[in-house]
Amino acid sequence: MSDLHDDSCVDYGLTRRNLLRSAGLVGMAGVATSMFGQVLTSTAFGATNENILVVLSLRGGADGLSMLVPHAESAYYAARPNVAVAKNTLLAPDNTFGLHPAFAPLADLWTAGKMAAIHAVGMPVPNRSHFEAMELLEDADAGSAERVGWLNRMIGCFASNDVFDGVQVGTTVMPTSLIGPEPSFATSDFESLSVPWGDNAEIGPKVRTALASMYKDAGSVIGRTGQDALVLDKRAGAIAAIEKQGPQNGAKYEPSYSELGQALASSAALIKSGVGVRAIAVDFGGWDHHVDVSWRIASQIKEMANCLKAFFQDLGPHASRVTVVTLSEFGRRLEQNGAAGVDHGYGNAVFAFGAGVKGGYYANWPTLSGSNLRDGDLNVTTDYRNVLSEILEARFPSVGVGTVFPGLTRNNLGFMSPY
Repeated sequence: MSDLHDDSCVDYGLTRRNLLRSAGLVGMAGVATSMFGQVLTSTAFGATNENILVVLSLRGGADGLSMLVPHAESAYYAARPNVAVAKNTLLAPDNTFGLHPAFAPLADLWTAGKMAAIHAVGMPVPNRSHFEAMELLEDADAGSAERVGWLNRMIGCFASNDVFDGVQVGTTVMPTSLIGPEPSFATSDFESLSVPWGDNAEIGPKVRTALASMYKDAGSVIGRTGQDALVLDKRAGAIAAIEKQGPQNGAKYEPSYSELGQALASSAALIKSGVGVRAIAVDFGGWDHHVDVSWRIASQIKEMANCLKAFFQDLGPHASRVTVVTLSEFGRRLEQNGAAGVDHGYGNAVFAFGAGVKGGYYANWPTLSGSNLRDGDLNVTTDYRNVLSEILEARFPSVGVGTVFPGLTRNNLGFMSPY
């Protein structure tokens, strides 16, 4: 994804890479690994017309106070004399909040009541380490010795037990949220999952015939893996064919070089193919703004807004089944630093888009007065798991929220319509 974090944060650069390496390895435990494309495979087909959750991870610790601006708070402007977002530039302001102007491409979605902005969200206990916070956020089962992500527990509630239930799109590295015993996989695109020379009209069929003969003995581990890979090849081929058609309904993922746009375009193709996906994870990095937060976050928000607008447009009628939610490992400090940036903080903003969403602003707002801050940071009044649980309860009634988020005390904000 775009890389607009300022590279001054050693914790982000080193531990993020280590996390990705470990996640990619552990994600393969307990399931078959294909010989083609290094993905996990299954022969079963999932349900094709069910609701879908897209989790957009804003890696680096997005500054929720710049994205969802508490313009009624004089403390916000006092703490950020050089980087605060001006009140007269905000989109859709109410008496307390307003959206960063770079959200403009999503104005129609907001007006249609399909975009919710939720403030003062985060984990129950502050953690300002990128590595640890991402792990805890995506595992979502504090104190457990098992390394099983919440999305893996979610897809485990479905009867399909299909590898396409949960997919990371845009990278071949599995996120912590999808790691666990349930089959899932990660891919940068779907054409890459084809067998060698699979798109060659003359050679492709011969390769598939030869491989089918070679791995016809399903009684062996290698035989079953080979057969599963051929099944995956067939399904991925159908998705790749839709990818090659390009965005539909006049959608334009901008900028054209955006890796987020490419990942969301592939996600749209995956959804339109009808292979049965239920949960899609997409990463969008570059939010670690210790330096020059104003222009950096404006660029990030604009890219995200443009690509999300295109995504819902591209989906066409399938958009009625898709809910998108953003997550970031932590927010940023209230006070700006000496480099016109903001350092690691606590409370943050979460955004939900699409199917089932009741648009508007939501918050158990703690205010920014000194006594209500947490070590100088925006306090958390809404556990992020309650945001996710409300989506699951509204859109996935067969999913046991207590299974996905063990020990959580439920508390709804009301931003989702019942299914």
